[in-house]
Amino acid sequence: MTQETLGTAPAAPPTATPTAERATVEVTFLTNAGKTVTAPSNSNLLRISLREQGGIPFKCGGGICGTCRCRIEQGLEHTDAVKPKERKHLSEQDLAEGYRMACQTFVNGDIAVSWEPKPAR
Repeated sequence: MTQETLGTAPAAPPTATPTAERATVEVTFLTNAGKTVTAPSNSNLLRISLREQGGIPFKCGGGICGTCRCRIEQGLEHTDAVKPKERKHLSEQDLAEGYRMACQTFVNGDIAVSWEPKPAR
């Protein structure tokens, strides 16, 4: 006589929530004393900065002036595709080094961002 062992299949290992499905993201404004804020996923970086007083400089907010040029120091992979308006202000080398225009950049995961502070008047 043989004995069979019946049981349940092993549980699947837990999986991390894909970045695109995250409800919120953390943005660290390095140039603003490392201020860290939480925002909804797929938010525009400049809008986050304005809402949370992050400090990224801006003028037009529409990709025309280039004032909101910033560098994604950590989490560049958590930003959306580069827009044509950004390519007018940023070289291929700039883009490779993590520079983006905040008004054109949407954030889908945690990032840390820096920028050149405005000169004091």
